[in-house]
Amino acid sequence: MTFLSQLSIHADKAFLRRLFAIALPITLQSMMFSSRSLVDVLMLGQLGEAEIAAVGVAARATFVTTIMLVGVTTGGALLTAQYWGAGDKVGVRRSTALTWMIAMMFAAIAVALFVVFPQPIMSLTTDSQEVIELGASYLIISSVSMFAVACVASMSVGLRAMHQPGLSTFFSGIGILSNVFLNWVLIFGQLGFPALGITGAAIATVISGAIEVGCLFGYLWLKKHIIAFGWDDIRAGLVLDKITRFLSLSLPTTFNFLAWAGGLFAYHAIMGQAGVQGLAALSVMTPVESIALAMMIGLSNAAAVLVGNQLGARNFEPVYYQAWATVILNVLIAFVVAVLLIVSNQWILNAFSALTTDTRELAEQFMVILALGVVLRSVPMMAIVGVLRAGGDVKFCLYQDILAQWVIGIPLAAFAAIYLNWDPQWVYLLFLTEEVVKWAICLPRMVSRKWMKNLIGQ
Repeated sequence: MTFLSQLSIHADKAFLRRLFAIALPITLQSMMFSSRSLVDVLMLGQLGEAEIAAVGVAARATFVTTIMLVGVTTGGALLTAQYWGAGDKVGVRRSTALTWMIAMMFAAIAVALFVVFPQPIMSLTTDSQEVIELGASYLIISSVSMFAVACVASMSVGLRAMHQPGLSTFFSGIGILSNVFLNWVLIFGQLGFPALGITGAAIATVISGAIEVGCLFGYLWLKKHIIAFGWDDIRAGLVLDKITRFLSLSLPTTFNFLAWAGGLFAYHAIMGQAGVQGLAALSVMTPVESIALAMMIGLSNAAAVLVGNQLGARNFEPVYYQAWATVILNVLIAFVVAVLLIVSNQWILNAFSALTTDTRELAEQFMVILALGVVLRSVPMMAIVGVLRAGGDVKFCLYQDILAQWVIGIPLAAFAAIYLNWDPQWVYLLFLTEEVVKWAICLPRMVSRKWMKNLIGQ
């Protein structure tokens, strides 16, 4: 049979229905998560460019931690998806418990660093004292929300493995609505509260995260859900071989995610060399980019669940063609999103009323480059997140990310910004170099089928 014939057989309508049934709630949850920082930037954007730059840099720092926690939970996601594919419900619950416990430990380390070293972290990207002080005050408070991120991420991987991502999405909706309301109250001083500005945004982030966690955990335990673990499940996970297996999957991915997210922070630092204008424009792009990529993120995570289920059930031949179908689908969606970004360029930027004319013009150029970036990211995102990692090919993903970003992308952008004094828009374009490199690395790996592994030994 031809490749296309195999695609049509294995990636049929039933497969696509399952894919989108998982992807759409994850997409919505991703958009909600991204909208937290977007809400902060939009509301603080009415105060001034320094506030926009400060919250953009601080949010990028907490984003690095969030990505680290997602990396930690990936080990649980891989195991849980394969346990579910093998029909082992106890394995699903205990894997979720172990994921939660380890994620909370990593969150505690991150919070301690943010509370003790806020100014040094902010000064990595800018020498503006005003931006550093504003960002540090935001970072100290908002960092506490990392515990909420750890809790939600841990439970979400269990729910996704069971094809129930809608539950965590629903409670994320509660979290974002409470965040918007609390931002309005605390930033601008409504309902008798003092106007706290950027500090109010940080407090709102922490409280809304606590509300989301309380509602999610309360529901799961009241309903006696499969992943509603107890102390017995936690103790069962505290076995050396289980922890070792978990960390063998999680740590390469965690380092991978940290290297990638740290690279994003490095890109912020590089753009900071262009001054507050370039940093403000990039801070506007960050949440817009996250929302623009949401559907592709949702599809990639959904693909990871289905690929993991198939590998757990040892259905190796169908999963190969289903993996390729998801890559093709992601590219098609990326083109649609890119067109929408270009068409809605002016409308999106009109929401940032505090931008000066020069910064607005720079942001318009950034938006066109962002549209190109969405298309370039489509293949690596699905190949890495949806396929290779789902098969446990985590070390390969780590090595290719380090090569593409830290060996090629970041040095090129830094050289252009610092030594060649290129304009910010051309430096921003160079940020996409790593995606081109990933195309050349990921596609041959998918063809090789070396990623097709059963991880649970059943």
